[in-house]
Amino acid sequence: MPKKKTTSKPLLAEKQAKKKAGVTAEAPPSRAALPLKGGAVGRHRWTFLTNHSHVLILLNAEPDLVLRQIAAKVGITERAIQQIIVDLEREGFIEREKVGRRNHYRVKTDNYLRHPIESHCKIADLISLIIDHPGAKQNPCR
Repeated sequence: MPKKKTTSKPLLAEKQAKKKAGVTAEAPPSRAALPLKGGAVGRHRWTFLTNHSHVLILLNAEPDLVLRQIAAKVGITERAIQQIIVDLEREGFIEREKVGRRNHYRVKTDNYLRHPIESHCKIADLISLIIDHPGAKQNPCR
């Protein structure tokens, strides 16, 4: 007769607590490695800019990127990228033009940012801050 696996009570209690808290034993989906000060690479749970701004910056730099490429560079799913593009297009921040079988995007850089704290700035200001920075050539997203 095969032996039954036994779990010690502390381990069982820990697993149950994690399950109750919504934490699974599986590793969370991988996130894009982000550069840290001094060139080191690490993983972070949040960033200062939103995924919407990351998509805008990428599309401004490379208007012919496909969803898969954008998703890989931002570090989120293609489905999430698709929804972000719908949001940006619906709100008038980008225009999408079909070129053959692919999309070509144009970022409307004269539009103002949406939040009251930064509403005095245009999209061009945000893009310029990121793209024109002296360290931009070291950016792993390029």
